[in-house]
Amino acid sequence: MEPIIIVLIILVVLVFIALMKTVQVIPQASAAIVERFGRYTRTLNAGLNIVVPFIDSIRNRIDLREQVVPFPPQPVITQDNLVVNIDTVIYYQVTDARAATYEVSSFIQAIEQLTVTTLRNIIGGMDLERTLTSREEINAALRGVLDEATGKWGIRVNRVELKAIEPPTSIQDSMEKQMRADRDKRAAILTAEGIRQSQILTAEGEKQSAILRAEGEARAAALRAEGEAQAIRTVFESIHAGDPDEKLLSYQYLQMLPKIAEGDANKLWIVPSEIGDALKGLSGAVGNFTPRSGGGTGGGGAKFGKETPRREQPPID
Repeated sequence: MEPIIIVLIILVVLVFIALMKTVQVIPQASAAIVERFGRYTRTLNAGLNIVVPFIDSIRNRIDLREQVVPFPPQPVITQDNLVVNIDTVIYYQVTDARAATYEVSSFIQAIEQLTVTTLRNIIGGMDLERTLTSREEINAALRGVLDEATGKWGIRVNRVELKAIEPPTSIQDSMEKQMRADRDKRAAILTAEGIRQSQILTAEGEKQSAILRAEGEARAAALRAEGEAQAIRTVFESIHAGDPDEKLLSYQYLQMLPKIAEGDANKLWIVPSEIGDALKGLSGAVGNFTPRSGGGTGGGGAKFGKETPRREQPPID
C-alpha cells in the first residue's frame, strides 16, 4: 500500500504543477512572451490565459506602463572645449512586447548609450552659454533621435529631460562673478537714473519757482509804477486845482534840495539853473524882517518889521 500512496502523491503533485503551468494570470498593463520549444508562439495579454504545460514556457514578462529611468551624469564637451556634466531622465513606454524582447538584448542599456551619444553630438555643436539656455531645444532634438531609433524596438520615448547641466568649477566661479558684476552694473544704472530724475525734477521746480517769482515781481513793479503814476497824476491835478503861486513853488523847490543831496555816494551834485529864480522869488516874498524883541512872554514869534536899508559894500580895488 505504501508504494501506491507514494505514487498517488507524486501524481497529485504533478497534476498540481501542471495546472499551475497551464493557467497563467497576467496583471493589468503587462504582457508575457510565450515560447514553444524555444520559439516564439504568442503574447499573453492581461487576464487568465491557458498554455500547454511542459511545452510552452514564459520567456519574459514586460510592464507596459510608462517607465522613468534616470541616467548618471555624463561628461560632454561643448563647442568651446568645455566639459560639462549632464544628468538625463528618460520617460519611455513599451508598445510591442515581442519587439522589445527579440529586437534588442537590453533596451534599457541601449536607450542609455543612445542617449549619451546623441547628447554629445547635440552639445558638441553648441557653446556653453547656448547649452545653458537651450534646454528645450536639446530635449526636443534628443527626443526626436531616440524616438526614431527605438521605434523598431517596440518602445516609444515620450519625454526626455535634462535634470542638471554642471559646468566646471572655474567656469561656475567666473559666471558668478559675471552675474554679480551685472547686478552691480544694473544697480548703479538705476541709482544714476534716479539721481538724474531727481535733479531734473528739482531743476523743473526751481525753473517754475523762478518763473512765478519773476512774474510776481513784474506784476508788483507794474502795480508800483501804476500807483506812482496815479499819485503823480493826483498831485499834479491837485496842484493845478489849487492854482499855486510862484512863492509856494519856490518854497517847495527849496525843501527838495536836501533830499537831492542825501546819500553817502553823492560826492558831487549839480544845482540847476532854476534855483536862482526860485531864490529870487522866495526872497521877494519874505523880504528883510527884524524880530520883535519885546512883547512879553506869551507866544512871541518872529514878526516882520520895517525894511532896513541895505549897506553898500565898498568896492574892492
